[in-house]
Amino acid sequence: MENVETLPLKTGKNPLTKGITKFTTRNSQSGGYLLKRNTGRLIIKILRALLLFGLCFLILQPIFNQMFISIMAHSDLFDPTVITIPRNFSLVNLRLIDTLFMSGYWGTLWTTIWVSMLVATLQIIACTLAAYGFARFKFPFKNFWFVCVLLTILIPPQVIHAPLFLRFRFFDIFGIFNLITGSPLNLIGNPIGYFLMAASGMGLRSGLYIFLLRQHFRNMPKDLEEAAYIDGCGKLKTFVTVMLPDAKPMIISCFLFAFVWQWTDSFYATLFLNNLGVMSMQLSSLAMTFNQWHQDFYGQGITPHANVLNAVIATGTLVTIAPLIVLYGFAQKAFVESIGLSGIKM
Repeated sequence: MENVETLPLKTGKNPLTKGITKFTTRNSQSGGYLLKRNTGRLIIKILRALLLFGLCFLILQPIFNQMFISIMAHSDLFDPTVITIPRNFSLVNLRLIDTLFMSGYWGTLWTTIWVSMLVATLQIIACTLAAYGFARFKFPFKNFWFVCVLLTILIPPQVIHAPLFLRFRFFDIFGIFNLITGSPLNLIGNPIGYFLMAASGMGLRSGLYIFLLRQHFRNMPKDLEEAAYIDGCGKLKTFVTVMLPDAKPMIISCFLFAFVWQWTDSFYATLFLNNLGVMSMQLSSLAMTFNQWHQDFYGQGITPHANVLNAVIATGTLVTIAPLIVLYGFAQKAFVESIGLSGIKM
């Protein structure tokens, strides 16, 4: 039997050789254009991959740093040879966070979940109704009120901090509470005030949600509503049964944005949610809380080292955003699809 290695290569039946021969023939017939085009495409793909890798690294690198610092032993914090990956692992920083949070980590997590869920739900209900009204109905000063909605997007909330504080510090409706109780209500530090803002379409970034949903409803064909009116549906039933199902992708997008932004908000939380101890408030005061705990534990006047303080803050930041990362992992398919569909319709 002949050795297989000594047999002549049948180039006509070899797929690789056949492909190379075909490409060479086509490139010769095109005067070298085919090779130039494929080379250009390959270079663009490589540059695109490098750009995406660089962007992903810029986004993920701080998160990885927070993750490694949170499980780093205190001895590694003072070791100049330890840069990123810890040499000694420890969970002391995670235990400190559970101690420093007002109700413990799990208690604070549950409070933040139900507050963010309730506020986001109230916001989306109010914004969806307002957006549908702007898109389909005519009423006096419609354009003027929509300009006011746009102003809520453009004007930073810090500008209205003082009037907002006074409004809810002396909250009253046409003098009713003052007439009954003898004094207005104080809703500062009370979540009811924030729930009222969310339910009335004046919550955090509500103007943006109204604008996005209005654009979506405006681009929906009016024939759908007219057909529903002919079948005997009223305006409310048409809105619920015809318009809302088609607007589901945009509503999902706005709800996810509202939930995440509420989770990390500290401006309105300072006014209304300070007594609840939500994640954003605990994180903003974490340095002060840890400094006080350190002095109570080691003695007054003994402040923590900057490296230890940075490690505690990094751990607090990580445990604050960790639930959002898990949420995105479960909801990324619906989120990406909703963004894509909403972009097409707008």
